[in-house]
Amino acid sequence: MKLGVFTVLLADKSFEEMLCYVKEAGVKAVEIGTGGYPGNAHCDLDGLLESEAKRQAYLDKVEAYGLTISAFSCHGNPLSPDASFANDSHQTFIKTVQLASLMGVPVVNTFSGTPGDHEGAKHPNWPVTPWPNEYSEVLTWQWEEKLIPYWKEQGAFAEKHGVKIGLELHAGFLVHTPHTMLKLRAATNDAIGANLDPSHLWWQGIDPVAAIKILGKDNAIHHFHAKDTYIDQDNVNMYGLTDMQRYSDVQTRAWSFRSVGYGHSMNEWSNIVSALRTYGYDHVISIEHEDPIMSIEEGFKKAIKNLNSVNIEEAPADMWWV
Repeated sequence: MKLGVFTVLLADKSFEEMLCYVKEAGVKAVEIGTGGYPGNAHCDLDGLLESEAKRQAYLDKVEAYGLTISAFSCHGNPLSPDASFANDSHQTFIKTVQLASLMGVPVVNTFSGTPGDHEGAKHPNWPVTPWPNEYSEVLTWQWEEKLIPYWKEQGAFAEKHGVKIGLELHAGFLVHTPHTMLKLRAATNDAIGANLDPSHLWWQGIDPVAAIKILGKDNAIHHFHAKDTYIDQDNVNMYGLTDMQRYSDVQTRAWSFRSVGYGHSMNEWSNIVSALRTYGYDHVISIEHEDPIMSIEEGFKKAIKNLNSVNIEEAPADMWWV
């Protein structure tokens, strides 16, 4: 496995400035936003789709810095009751899959999406308890009428283009746990898998190593984000894990995203890396920086340093001792 970075943290830099910066920082791959929530600071999606010469020039720049592209990312909500946003999310996803196919990028990362609670809804509705019974009824309707039909079609589209879909297991969206990931995968096809980010698992009370084992046995990990989470138990006792305070309210929040090694020990991260290797993941560990008490540069470089201390890059040796 090799280290990479989700380059949205460097949106203020030009494409080539970003490539130079991350190369000098010590990573070997870039994950690039093509639109949606991540924005498209380093990817002119329409321009690249329209021109083979532009695509080749783009790849030439990446390769000139000794880098590869681990994924294109277009996180949005294609199931949103806001028809305009849903359509924008969908069209960006479609174009991103097409571009990934043309440029040899293996994975497109996004969210599964969350619809409303009925056809006339104005806002997404994310049920998190089975009772009162109307919540269960809403969830069933969302899966059967919206989520599965949409991803059946998009899974087939991605498969046709030779691209894998990495759905980020993120709260607020219908696919947010190993169970919901595998449930959707079983109802669609194997092009659909996880963009696994342990930071979103920890605050839900899910052990990332266990999640890797669960998903890895089904070859369902398509991409991996490296981000940590600090759990403040005193604040959990006050606000619970579904804390709705702003991310900037660090002193009182139940949990906060942190740079790698600042929420959990490096022993825990070494267990994560070992589990990825054991269960067949051999792609990129892509650093995502959303630490509220560190600068971008320091948080990014700390993550590189800490991950380099536990990452496994080389193929395993033959078992010469047996």
